Amino acid sequence: MTDRRSARPAGRTTSSGRAAVEAVWRIESARIVATLSRYTGDFALAEDLAQEALAEALVTWPRDGVPKEPAGWLLTCGKRRAIDTFRRNATQRDRYSTLAHELGEGQAAAGAPAYERQDVEVLADPDRVDDDVLALMLIACHPVVSREASVALTLRVVGGLTSDEIARAFLVPAATVQARITRAKKAIAAERVAFEVPEPGERRERLGRLLSVIYLIFTEGSSATAGDDVIRHDLAREGIRLARVLTRLMPDEAEAYGLLALLELTAARFPARVDEAGDPVLLEDQDRRRWDTAAVRRGRAALVAAQRVGRGLGPYGLQAAIAECHDIAPTAEATDWSRIVVLYDGLLALTPSPVVAVNRAVAVSMADGPAAALPLVDELIAAEALPHSHLLPLVRGELLRRLGRADEARVELATAVERCPSVRERQLLEARRDAL
Repeated sequence: MTDRRSARPAGRTTSSGRAAVEAVWRIESARIVATLSRYTGDFALAEDLAQEALAEALVTWPRDGVPKEPAGWLLTCGKRRAIDTFRRNATQRDRYSTLAHELGEGQAAAGAPAYERQDVEVLADPDRVDDDVLALMLIACHPVVSREASVALTLRVVGGLTSDEIARAFLVPAATVQARITRAKKAIAAERVAFEVPEPGERRERLGRLLSVIYLIFTEGSSATAGDDVIRHDLAREGIRLARVLTRLMPDEAEAYGLLALLELTAARFPARVDEAGDPVLLEDQDRRRWDTAAVRRGRAALVAAQRVGRGLGPYGLQAAIAECHDIAPTAEATDWSRIVVLYDGLLALTPSPVVAVNRAVAVSMADGPAAALPLVDELIAAEALPHSHLLPLVRGELLRRLGRADEARVELATAVERCPSVRERQLLEARRDAL
């Protein structure tokens, strides 16, 4: 009887096997690392074991075919590697005995089949797995880890991205990403961070860090700070995916829904954010018919969920409410700018910052005219806010342009051009300056 897999062309089998590994890894890696972390009690070891299982799958699946239960195969492989590690470490003897018993010591030693029913049952326990994945996300964003390392670690262990993929996304060398991940794991080990979902008080503190890391991942995708592209869709999609996972794991946290709403409502405008040449298009000039209405609906639903949870909207929820005002307005002029000013007032009270103050000034200019907003911007400049950013000279230049003070506006826009880090956005500012 002919083996159907062996009858396939070798190249096709190899490519389909690798594609299957990549697809399964992207979906299941967080649950596999989380489960191994709980089994071994060592987050760094679990991450290494999962990577070893991935490497073995990349060799085995293209050669032998994709197993019937790929996630169970990866988990079993990781557990076997754990047993091998514990065998080499006498101090872990008790834990080895427990693991060996669970896996079946005789089977493991004799090269038992990769797929074990028991592992599928572990992955199929939604309550336990959900807690494990949540613990994994919170560990990746533990305060002992630097923010940039948290981003890399989250994308690696929760998002399933390789170091090369993270490096390409943030335009840094792969060695830099690997070094950040290594430092993060060492810091977690040094602090003896337990693999568990923290108590409510500590969880709220870590949740804030987790939300900010997810937001940072999305923001880098939404407004790339380096490179030629205005939008990095892969990073933005990963940010949204992580926010969705978080709302499922923490359905009682309003700010998780607020963040998801903000990301969905912002991403809804992506189709009109750049023109056919890849150049950025300002909000007031965008063709709103191209906006993603499904994303708008998802964002508004998440915002409703945030309000339903209660305790009021936090910073992300308020930003989402502002984004909603834009997304439901038929034109820039018809936008409810007065409501946006009120929302910015609330945001400033919660998280005062120069960037929020600048954005509020823009909203005031749209609601009450540029003359009302110019003193607000001048106050920020006098306070030496955002001294290296292009944002303040850009906004001041636009206000002066609308007031008919073209010469002063040209000077401000020239300063904005000098400070702008994005190539595409810089070209847009140059065009506006030259048009004066």
